[in-house]
Amino acid sequence: MPRRRRSRRISLPALLVVLLAVAVWVYLYGPEGTSSQAGGGFELPTFAPASEDPNGRAPIDPATLDPELADLVVAAPGSSSRYDRDLFGEAWLDVDGNGCDTRNDVLIRDLADVRFRADSADCIVRTGTLTDPYTNTVISFVRGPDTSEAVQIDHVVPLSYAWQHGASEWTDAQRAAFANDPANLSAVDGPANQAKSDSGPAEWMPPASGYACTYVDRFADVLLSYGLTVSPEDFDAIAAVDSGCP
Repeated sequence: MPRRRRSRRISLPALLVVLLAVAVWVYLYGPEGTSSQAGGGFELPTFAPASEDPNGRAPIDPATLDPELADLVVAAPGSSSRYDRDLFGEAWLDVDGNGCDTRNDVLIRDLADVRFRADSADCIVRTGTLTDPYTNTVISFVRGPDTSEAVQIDHVVPLSYAWQHGASEWTDAQRAAFANDPANLSAVDGPANQAKSDSGPAEWMPPASGYACTYVDRFADVLLSYGLTVSPEDFDAIAAVDSGCP
């Protein structure tokens, strides 16, 4: 008849020794620590890429960027003084000296079938038709207190955005020139312009997706032309759109 094995019980002192040994191992080799002894310990592998953005955005390979985008200076917005529209001069000025203010210059450029107020020497737009780039809709413009706002003039790079990214250091004359630069202005759908407000591309893009490439190109071109910086989020948004552009 086979001998029956007696069960072995671990004494309390022995159990304490085991638990202490486990605690020491966890301290030395567990997730929060590594051994520094030569040939004695190991480090747990790090799974997060070292280049990953702390906010969770995937890193952008500079080699895939448009050469011009690579010249953008990425920096968080920051100005010690508060933005004020008046710091960019009177709206709208006649900076090119052609006798028409900037708003009418842009309407003349962007609208079709333009008709002028009779007493304005072909300067003040009375009516016209806009094919809005932001919404891809056709809008009939009629000047008047209740109708003019249907078509508004948008600063592609908003004035407040420019202020936070370098324009606060400019002279008054430089800011006035920026606010009236046709390269930074578009006649657009009024509600779309209001929805955009002072947002950058990370927060707002034109509803008409077919205009996305042109929009981010213009945004980046204005920043580069004036030596303005771009926020990390907006840079990522611009680069993401640009990567899919022809």
